[in-house]
Amino acid sequence: MRQATVTTGEHHVSTHSDSAPAGAPGPGRLPGRLVQLYAGLALYGASSALLVEAGLGLEPWNVLHQGLAELTGLTIGVVSIVVGAAVLLLWIPLRQRPGLGTVSNVFVVGLAMDGTLALVPDVRSLALRIPLLVAGVVLNGVATGLYISARFGPGPRDGLMTGLNRRTGRSVRLVRTVLEVAVVATGFALGGTVGVGTVLYAVAIGPLAQLFLRVFAARPAPVVSAVVAPGQPERAILPG
Repeated sequence: MRQATVTTGEHHVSTHSDSAPAGAPGPGRLPGRLVQLYAGLALYGASSALLVEAGLGLEPWNVLHQGLAELTGLTIGVVSIVVGAAVLLLWIPLRQRPGLGTVSNVFVVGLAMDGTLALVPDVRSLALRIPLLVAGVVLNGVATGLYISARFGPGPRDGLMTGLNRRTGRSVRLVRTVLEVAVVATGFALGGTVGVGTVLYAVAIGPLAQLFLRVFAARPAPVVSAVVAPGQPERAILPG
């Protein structure tokens, strides 16, 4: 039996990959896995957009994206794509190998975020912003379960963390903490939103990821797929 471990910030989430429900698409069923991948990425971008609309605090990397959007005048989705592509270039000296999910993450999340922001009306009432925040965090957990369970490679930002972990010998937790403190501080200085939503996300995303990874977990593939990154580590972390 093969076990995958997901590190979500301070949380270590274990899920047995052969515990998938009978209806879950296994890795041998490529069309089902692709649907799972892109549904997860699109939902991830949409959930991030809900956090933006709530205005009560964002995930660490989106604090940076929002700050850069304020600085450049670009949309937060476009900034997310640019930052994701730049981070992916840093994989080269770290000798990381991207998968289909890694490259797709760069574009799909940003496009879905901008698309959702264009559709969702501005919300000013706190009575509406709080449920929007909660919905965004929960949907982000659902998206995480879908995306990671499809097993097409980590997101660019999380691959950067695992690459630095391997090259420096420092723990994933330490590398992640240092990077995320740096991006939050930089984003906040540029005008990104840090607040109760940032704290709620940090506390809740680990248990939510564990729950939905178990819901969407897929059985290990009997053969290596050409669209999965060769040598993909068993340990993955949240899509970035």
